[in-house]
Amino acid sequence: MPAKVDTTELPARTTGAAAQLAAAHAAEHPLKLYGGWFCPFVQRTWIVLHEKRIPHQYIEINPYNKEPEFLALNPRGLVPTLAVPVDDGKRGKKRRPLYESAVICEYLNEAYDDESKYGPGLLPKDAYERARCRLWIDHISNKTIPGFYRFIQHTPEKDYSIEEARANFQGHIKTLVKEMLDNESEGEESGPWFLGQTFSLVDVMLAPWAKRLFLIDYYKPGGLGIPAEGKAGNDEDEKVWARWRKWFDAITSRQSIKDTWSDDEQYIAAYRRYAEDTTQSEVAKATRKGEKLP
Repeated sequence: MPAKVDTTELPARTTGAAAQLAAAHAAEHPLKLYGGWFCPFVQRTWIVLHEKRIPHQYIEINPYNKEPEFLALNPRGLVPTLAVPVDDGKRGKKRRPLYESAVICEYLNEAYDDESKYGPGLLPKDAYERARCRLWIDHISNKTIPGFYRFIQHTPEKDYSIEEARANFQGHIKTLVKEMLDNESEGEESGPWFLGQTFSLVDVMLAPWAKRLFLIDYYKPGGLGIPAEGKAGNDEDEKVWARWRKWFDAITSRQSIKDTWSDDEQYIAAYRRYAEDTTQSEVAKATRKGEKLP
């Protein structure tokens, strides 16, 4: 899922751990990721590149000041864009673009499938389990993430209340977590991920927004509102939120997520206009109109 993002007044470059990762991948390489540090859809792609140890070049793009080389590759000017070498030997003499973050992530997982070089695949080998993962990737992309933007873009003038936005977002999280619980073996200690012990693209798809949840606490009255341990009100919700905390703690501690993250202060600045509902990003405009995210 690409995002055209308003970067006016924003810091132009990565900072913190993400700056170190960008510097380590600044050298010329046939496979190029064009991205913006602020964009969660870009972070999805960067996480997969990191997880699978795929050699690449990272190129920071300001979508409002696009380089001619980038526009020649992708006239729509969307990030993330992956420039894929398609010439003989894949030396980069000819490249074709891929965009849409979920599509790019699946491409990378399939194209770099030698486990001795790139580690385990990020989707199951079993056809049913692979399809089930795609169903829940769809839930994240078309339910949970739109709920995040509806929540953070809430203002008092909206025709829905902050409580409704909070309940809507929490409901999409609970639906995902209940799927995790339903697929755990009774009496067996499960791993933290959607697939238990196995990290997968389902986890990757939600990870950037998990890292950004602190922004709702920062900007929105009443914050995220997820109940603390022992405060959920009933046994079923206690189990759901305990399982959520297990996943959340694991995902925000995972090295690939930390290494693709700039300093928190940068995101606070970047999301101020989302919180005020004044940003003109394509995602924000779609959210205002109640349309599918671009």
